[in-house]
Amino acid sequence: MADTLTPERAAERLCELSADVRAAVLLDAAGSLAGASEDAQDDARALGDLARQLFEEVDRATRDWDTEPPEQVEVQVPGGAVFASRTPRWTLAAVTKRSALSSLMLYDLKALLGELEGGPPIRRSRPVGEGDAGATAEGAGAKEFAAEELPMPELGE
Repeated sequence: MADTLTPERAAERLCELSADVRAAVLLDAAGSLAGASEDAQDDARALGDLARQLFEEVDRATRDWDTEPPEQVEVQVPGGAVFASRTPRWTLAAVTKRSALSSLMLYDLKALLGELEGGPPIRRSRPVGEGDAGATAEGAGAKEFAAEELPMPELGE
């Protein structure tokens, strides 16, 4: 299947999903670099090492907790943020702009890792009017509207 996500493409795919991602890397279970975004090619090894060290420190800090090791990490710094998510087979990490929304970044990381594990692919949303007008995932006959086309509800009635 042509659209199957490969480890080599996962980091670049994350950059395609979010304009806030500056660079991304994918590590395999051994901590070796499996893929990097175009913007991270020059610094991919260093970024991969830092992502691996980040999870090592998180594991060390939480080892006495009565819980599973954290699957996701978020670090906010004045100039941006670092987000990382892992499964037993993969670790995907991204350096983002400060404006990146935490919930969306962590969702995208987890969804891409799920896709690498054989889960459903992430599909990109399309503006209304693009592609198959009026068709939605729910099936034929359903109609999709832009927000400005919907009637405004009356408050207080």
